[in-house]
Amino acid sequence: MPVPFLDLSRQNREIRDHALALFSDILEKSAFIGGAYVQEFEANFARFCQVPHGVAVNSGTDALRLAIAACGLEPGDEIITVPFTFIATAEVITQNVARLVFVDIDPDTYNMDPRKLEAAITPRTRGIIPVHLYGNPAPMDAIMDIARRHKLWVVEDACQAHGATLGGRAVGGLGTMGTFSFYPTKNLGATGEGGFVTTHSEELAQKVLALRNHGQSARYAHEFEGYNARMDALKAAVLNEKLRHLPEWNRQRAHWADVYYDGLRQVGDLVLPPITEGATHAWHLFSVRTQQRDALRAFLTERGIGTAVHYPIPLHVQKAYLHLGYAPEDFPVSMECSRTVLSLPLYQGITEPEVAETITAVRAFFNRS
Repeated sequence: MPVPFLDLSRQNREIRDHALALFSDILEKSAFIGGAYVQEFEANFARFCQVPHGVAVNSGTDALRLAIAACGLEPGDEIITVPFTFIATAEVITQNVARLVFVDIDPDTYNMDPRKLEAAITPRTRGIIPVHLYGNPAPMDAIMDIARRHKLWVVEDACQAHGATLGGRAVGGLGTMGTFSFYPTKNLGATGEGGFVTTHSEELAQKVLALRNHGQSARYAHEFEGYNARMDALKAAVLNEKLRHLPEWNRQRAHWADVYYDGLRQVGDLVLPPITEGATHAWHLFSVRTQQRDALRAFLTERGIGTAVHYPIPLHVQKAYLHLGYAPEDFPVSMECSRTVLSLPLYQGITEPEVAETITAVRAFFNRS
């Protein structure tokens, strides 16, 4: 039985009729940028993240970029993040004229290691960007304690963690600001690109609002240079509809993650995904590790089972960042994960036979004589 790594059409069929009605209304009103649909989604998603302020933008990358810009930076300021993540987390730092500093991840969470973080702080450090990788919350209590002692801001990269919690508190509301992506493959995906900034600070929210619209405080009144980073009404309307379903969709993801756990425990050298203590995982990805990653992936591909690697090349050894002078061995946990991690199919609408087929195939690989 073929098992696709991802099939977005199954989720979209659930909301198709309502989405078409929303599209018709927007076309009739011809109000495409901002407006009531965007404002409604901003209020609803901010509430979902347990914060008073939220700003919708046009991508997760811009959410990160604008959040960092709102914090204020000078050339030479340093921002710390991890090398085991998508490049957007890093490129927004250098594009905001700051110096990019990496620290390794914790092998028990795949997220920022607080012990490594404190050692990397210098007098030029201004901020920290922890990543809630795969939907598993970073150890924010420890990170925030370090940030407070050193008077640093913290911008959460929650682009894979819609609905994740830590100690009962939603990610996106644990740091100075939170950032989300609504890329179509995410747990909450838009009809194209989309992003969001969350914060408890009205001042920062107002700064992000201006930054997303060319630095305007009023029409044609520009307080500073900004960006064209607005969300359109079509995306906001669909996101609002999907947000109503998200808690149930996340519960379904958690159920299938449990099924994977039950079926793949103590299979070969397979390392199952970690969960941070006290956290609710969003299960954006179900990523295992094995020293036989490439062979296992080929074996599953031959049987029509889709997989993916998140991520095959850590950022510190990417060509874009070789000028920083890091050696591969500077971040051994990130290097090890990049060689061994493999994401199995997990998405809204996956079926019991498909999950069972994937488990059977993985077990068959490790049971070969």
